[in-house]
Amino acid sequence: MTDPGVLRDGALHVLGRLPDSSNNALLCSIDADGGPVRVVYKPQAGEQPLWDFPHGTLCRRERAAALLDELLGWGQVPATQWRSAGPAGPGVVQTWVEGAIDIGVFPPRSVPEDWVPVLDAETEDGPVVVAHRSDLAVARMITFDALANNADRKGGHLLRSEAGLFGIDHGVTFHTEPKLRTVLWGMVGAAIPEVVLADVAAAADRFDELEQWLAASEVDAARRRARELLDTAIFPAPSGAWPALPWPLI
Repeated sequence: MTDPGVLRDGALHVLGRLPDSSNNALLCSIDADGGPVRVVYKPQAGEQPLWDFPHGTLCRRERAAALLDELLGWGQVPATQWRSAGPAGPGVVQTWVEGAIDIGVFPPRSVPEDWVPVLDAETEDGPVVVAHRSDLAVARMITFDALANNADRKGGHLLRSEAGLFGIDHGVTFHTEPKLRTVLWGMVGAAIPEVVLADVAAAADRFDELEQWLAASEVDAARRRARELLDTAIFPAPSGAWPALPWPLI
């Protein structure tokens, strides 16, 4: 695990811009005792304005998402720290994760037993089913996204490696209005595992720690989402007030 102090204060060397980034995310390395650590640096100054999120807050939401994961104790968001200074000014630095995109595309009637379908699609090669796994790691990620009100859980933001399942790119989270948009709809209405609910209950008692990074109204909304999950004890369904699926899916 990368030392938080290294992420906050270690010498940051820019390797290049991530080509698919819309917010000037930079691939960097940080000097550490065990050798260079590869990270993603997201400067506040690089954020593109969005109509529905206050400008300059996306990297703060990245840190809030990492803190939420810390409060839950799940270790599914790569280590993320705020830097008050960097080559492009203040922003967040997150440990780089190597992993495979954890969304599957299968021929009809060929979805593996431990996967659940999300939608049917038509490709140039014929019909397919988009699906995701149904293990505990995914159950936690679905719950995390519901709590954070994640508006952009694409397949490419869901990476699995030998170290586990990781979620990245949490800049559009914690809005006060329902904005959950995700590829992980395959378990709608199913019971949330009790161990997951217990972690949510314990974390919710500490949501005041999120106020360092979010508006008070946004933290209150996260508390309401936690109470709703604990009361219903089932995975949420699309609200109907917002597109349910991100685009592109991957």
